[in-house]
Amino acid sequence: MQCNQDLDFYMSFFLGAMGLVFFVRQMTAPATYGRHVSCNNKKASIMVPAKYGWFIQELPSFLVPLLVILYSQHCNSPGCMMLFFMFCGHYFHRTFIYSTFTRGRPSPLPIVIMAVLFCTFNGFLQGHCMVYVAAYPQEWYMDSRFASGVLIFFLGMGINIHSDHILRNLRKPGEVTYKIPKGGLFDYVSGANFLGEIVEWFGYAVATWSMPAFAFAFFTLCSIGPRAYHHHRYYLQMFKDYPRGRKALIPFIF
Repeated sequence: MQCNQDLDFYMSFFLGAMGLVFFVRQMTAPATYGRHVSCNNKKASIMVPAKYGWFIQELPSFLVPLLVILYSQHCNSPGCMMLFFMFCGHYFHRTFIYSTFTRGRPSPLPIVIMAVLFCTFNGFLQGHCMVYVAAYPQEWYMDSRFASGVLIFFLGMGINIHSDHILRNLRKPGEVTYKIPKGGLFDYVSGANFLGEIVEWFGYAVATWSMPAFAFAFFTLCSIGPRAYHHHRYYLQMFKDYPRGRKALIPFIF
């Protein structure tokens, strides 16, 4: 038991440290995928079509914890099973649904490979903690932390899916131009999809009440929070009629 706890502690610490590294690196320049891929990046790297890239990189986050839990067969309380379905449900959507309908731009192969490594690492960490370290009693689903976390999680997931739907419908099939998103939380922030995912994983962290989940939520904030800022700057530079009262990530604040 102590060995498993130590493993989760060090992996969580590493995950948080990676989040800080991503945050510092993106303070000056955004990660080079999507709209922020330069012509030099395209020429220097093999580009993976968006549909295949998203499927490949998100699959480990669905498959790895599923295999960990099926192998251990320790996740048998209602609370643990619900947490498992929350985590894998998110990545089932990202892997098998979002990747099918996305109209995003191709990503450089190194970015896809890095995402695969991260999703494998994090998928194992979350699954390992759930079955080998965190002890969820049979009545965990009645705990206030679980109830509030689940509510926040599904609120964030709803925002994320709705925002992705808005972005996807801005383009007709085959189009690659960017347009001003409108509706939902996009009326308040440029990174509504990012805000939804950040809220989602902090909700999951509260529901699990575990160090690995909080480390993952912190990593998410550090990695896609700055991306929302860079998207906001991109929109302001690209569109003269872009709503000036719209914030980057947090409505009315930032």
